[in-house]
Amino acid sequence: MSTGAGQEEPGHDLGTWSFERLRAMAVNEHGSHLEAVRIVAQERAYFSDGPADARRQWAKLSLLANRRAHGDSPEDQTRAATQDFMLRMWVIDHLGPDDDDPDWSPDTLASDTLDALRLTPSQAGALAGGRRESAIEQIRELRWHKNLTAHLAGLAGHLEPGPTRDLLLAWVEVRPRLP
Repeated sequence: MSTGAGQEEPGHDLGTWSFERLRAMAVNEHGSHLEAVRIVAQERAYFSDGPADARRQWAKLSLLANRRAHGDSPEDQTRAATQDFMLRMWVIDHLGPDDDDPDWSPDTLASDTLDALRLTPSQAGALAGGRRESAIEQIRELRWHKNLTAHLAGLAGHLEPGPTRDLLLAWVEVRPRLP
């Protein structure tokens, strides 16, 4: 679409939109169409050659869009949390942790992850051992836990020894047995 001044309007190609325009969309709207904003912002965080602060801003925008894109169902909430945790872990690993910002704090990420889990490592391990006889809902729950814990091996390396780190390592140990 032409603006009449010889320039093309970005239209629906969100990859051409500015940070401010994408942020306005993420702030003012809800729903699954924000998935496109999440992806564009995440790609710019991952692949930009800009300074770390700018890449963190893009990652924040991706988190905002992700948190506003999903519904309230357990499946939607699990998907949102998994995407959230993985991006936060990537930022901590590649741009460095920041204990002044809860999104980039390893301790906060550990707490948020453990809060999202509905089973303990021993419960998940016991259920995984008998999964051939398990109902599809139970297998789905175990799969969600596997997805929600994908980043824990890396995260444990950012934590001081203690009960939280020990619990993460227990999840790391049981995770390969989950469907």
